[in-house]
Order: sequence, then structure tokens, then C-alpha cells
Amino acid sequence: MGNRKGSKLMETEKETTNTQNETQEKQAPQTPQTEIEKITFDLETDTFDGDGMQTLYEKSMTEFKEGNLVKGKIIDVRSDEVVVDIGYKSEGIIPRSEFGDISGYKPGDEIEVSLESAEDSEGFVVLSKIKAEKQRNWERITSEHQEGDIIPGRIMRKVRGGAIVDIGIDAFLPASQIDIRPVHSIESYLGKTFDFKILKISHERKNIVLSRRELLEEERAISRTKLLEDIEVGQVRSGIIKNITDFGAFIDLSGLDGLLHITDMTWGRVGHPSEVLSIGDKIDVKILDFDRERQRIALGLKQLSQNPWDDLDKHHPVGSIIKGKIVNIVPYGAFIEIEKGVEGLIHISEMSWTKRINNPTEVVSVGEEIEAMVLDIKKDQQKISLGIKQTQFNPWSVVEEKYPPA
Repeated sequence: MGNRKGSKLMETEKETTNTQNETQEKQAPQTPQTEIEKITFDLETDTFDGDGMQTLYEKSMTEFKEGNLVKGKIIDVRSDEVVVDIGYKSEGIIPRSEFGDISGYKPGDEIEVSLESAEDSEGFVVLSKIKAEKQRNWERITSEHQEGDIIPGRIMRKVRGGAIVDIGIDAFLPASQIDIRPVHSIESYLGKTFDFKILKISHERKNIVLSRRELLEEERAISRTKLLEDIEVGQVRSGIIKNITDFGAFIDLSGLDGLLHITDMTWGRVGHPSEVLSIGDKIDVKILDFDRERQRIALGLKQLSQNPWDDLDKHHPVGSIIKGKIVNIVPYGAFIEIEKGVEGLIHISEMSWTKRINNPTEVVSVGEEIEAMVLDIKKDQQKISLGIKQTQFNPWSVVEEKYPPA
């Protein structure tokens, strides 16, 4: 440890002069002197004398105040630390980890460091290269930016109430300012780079508070204005599914939310919108109607595909036999899916020629695949009537033949 200590500065004190010398000095003419010329050394007392030394001493004490940034020279690079000479009473020590790639540094290089402690338990000066860099970055950022400015940064880690963003120094991003929508997982933003708006700069606490939400809201307002100017019925636009309810889903059209009603999601049966859509998905929708004053937009998804009812009579004419799956049973019959988006009703009266059916479950069950005959098609009402018994032999057709009247 001894080789890590530097030589100490000599203590200074003024030599007291006698009254006779003071009188002679007052009478003698004064000549200009530099700080060095004012210093005299007494060989008998081994003491310095002169105002110059006191000035230099006070200056050095001010310069080596804890928290100050000072220049230093690397004098040794060791396995776990770097020894730096800052011209103080002993050498300074910096953990090697603060240098990152140490190959870029060598003895003799000059660096700027922060004086953390003038003397640790072993008598060595404690220095920090990282804190010096942060201090310089703070000075640079606060001199170049002010509250309201935009600055790029990378979300580094989660902390209580938000996240830390690297903008050259650590800045705080409240959780409420990360996005327009509520953030359920800050982890999904970690490592990503965005632009942020500076909300507050605290010089006393050396703290900067950021917002990404305000930028997004400003962009959203611009997009909303443009959307309302350009929107027309019949347009197809892309949007993000923002929220799902029992009656539909709200789609973010880059500035304005539109409602996609459950009845306009698909030509087929939908029990709940979540069966078709998921929050966060990007979809194309058609503008069905809009109100500029109230800023309300009605959207459609099924309208982007052909209505299967349009050509149903060509694919399944009356009298043809179809195959399908039972998708729903009601007291008066059962619905069978003929094709995607098309369901037909098998009325309870069309299930058997001879049996009296009290409940459709006596004949069919949900999920069962059966054959049925197309009895009637009403395209304008999107209704198709089917029958099961028509696919079977009708015993009544031979009653007269088998049982002729007497």
C-alpha cells in the first residue's frame, strides 16, 4: 500500500517578525513582486513565508474540494483499479470497471475525474470517472436544452413509479407518461429508443423529468385534424384495436377512435368480439358512417369481404342437399352453418315425418354434422329454411298405396 501514497505538501505558516523589522519595512520603498518572489525560505526554521504561498495553498484546497471535477494523469493500470495522480497529497484510485474498454487508456493519459473523497480509510483519494462524465453531460444537456425541448433517449430500467431513461444522464420517466394508453408492463419498453419531451429540469436536485405521452398526444391531435378533413364513407383505413366491449370494439385510426359494432365484424355468428379480435392487433376497416361535429365514426370489417348471401341461391339452390354443423339450438329449432357467414334454420317441425318432437335436442346436438335440404331462401332477409326429414323417406307418400280406402 505504501507505493500508492504521494508526498505530502509541507505545512505552511508565517514567521512573526519583530517590531523593528516591521518599522523598517514600512519605511523601505516597495517594489513589485510576483507570487513566487514573495515566498522566502528560512534555512534555520524550515518554514515558508509570504502571501504567495498562502494564496497557492488556499487555491489548492478549493480545487481539491469533494465533488469537484479535476484533471488527473494515469500513472498505473492494475488488474482491478487505475491509479491516477491529480497533484494532491496522495494518488487517487478508480475502479477499473469505470473505464469500460481499458485498452484505450495507458499511463500518461490525462483524464477528468470527480473527487469523491479526499481520503479513505487507507489514506487514498477516492475518484470517479463515470461521475465526472455524468457531471459534464449534465452541464452540456442543461446548457443546450430547456423545459419543453425534445430529446432522444433509451429506456433502461424500471424503477418505482416509472422508468429511467438514458439521455446522456439518467432521467426519470413517470409510468403515466410512457404512452397514451395505460401501460401494464414497463418491461416491454425496456431497451427501446424514443423521443421524449422535457417536462421539468431541477438544477437543485440535478434531476430531469421526461414525457413520451405528451409527444404522442400532440401527434395524435395533428392526425385527428387531418383525418376529419380527409375521411369519407366507403374508405378503407388501417387502425389498432384499442378496446373490446360486449357490443363491439374501438379502433384507433391514428388520431380518432371508431366503433366496430359486433354485427359488422363478420357475416357469421359472433358470441363476443373477443372471438374475432384481440387488443393491439392491426386491422383494416371500412368507413360506414361518420359525424364530424361529434367526431364519431362507424366502422365495418365484414364489408371488406363479399357477402356470402349474394350468390347463395347459385351455390345452394332450393331442393339441394347441404352438409353442415349444428352451431346453436333454440326451443323452436336448430341453426346449422352451411358455410362461413351463412346459417340456416331447421325448424322443429321439419325434423321428423312421424315423431312429435318436443325439443330439438331429441334429434340433434351442438357440434353434430348433418345433412339437410334447402327449402326456402330469402336473400333480402338473409334467411334460409332447411329440413332434415326431407332427406329421409316420407312414409306418408305411400300411405294411400299401402292403405287404400275401403
